Amino acid sequence: MGACNKTVRISTSALAKILGLSQQSVSRRLIEMEQKGLIQRTAASGGSLIRISEVGEGYLRGIHLGLSAIFEGKPQSVTVEGRVFSGLGEGAYYVSKEMYRKQFIEKLGFDPYPGTLNLKISSEQNARLRAKLDAYPGIEIEGFRNRDRTYGSVKCFRAVIEGKERGAVVLALRSHYGKDVVEIIAPEYLRGCLGLRDGDKVRVEIFI
Repeated sequence: MGACNKTVRISTSALAKILGLSQQSVSRRLIEMEQKGLIQRTAASGGSLIRISEVGEGYLRGIHLGLSAIFEGKPQSVTVEGRVFSGLGEGAYYVSKEMYRKQFIEKLGFDPYPGTLNLKISSEQNARLRAKLDAYPGIEIEGFRNRDRTYGSVKCFRAVIEGKERGAVVLALRSHYGKDVVEIIAPEYLRGCLGLRDGDKVRVEIFI
């Protein structure tokens, strides 16, 4: 139906015919999906305007990747390319938090440099590969709470940067960046040891 990429118009009667269900069952399921945030739905003449939400798209990706793993085998890694850019300066703040840092050391096997290397994904193909990571479990860094605020959980994937420097891709559940950005932590200052500047292209192999 194409509802991931655009809003589609369809009636419950037409959808019931496609799915082989009663119109009442279709209406009930659409309401349930809307309540769960899987779709965005607006009443319109002759039916509803429906678009799959970002949450719904992630849910579908998970199903797709699960089926792919069954029939094709799970890939050991994916490789993405992006260009270096200066971030908002939040990486050093979060990575240096002791509750995060202890878990990085325990679960990733290294004490991260206080900061992140930020990459802007350079092509649609690489953006699709980046989006796939959301559906894999990864290595969970648990969130925590202190007197000031709550810090959310983080998902990590071990990675190799430019074929030689080890590190990890970090996916924060709450992030100011979109799906076209990859944040990397490492035991070394990657800009320094790889001689990187804003705009340089970097290749990252991500182990899933």
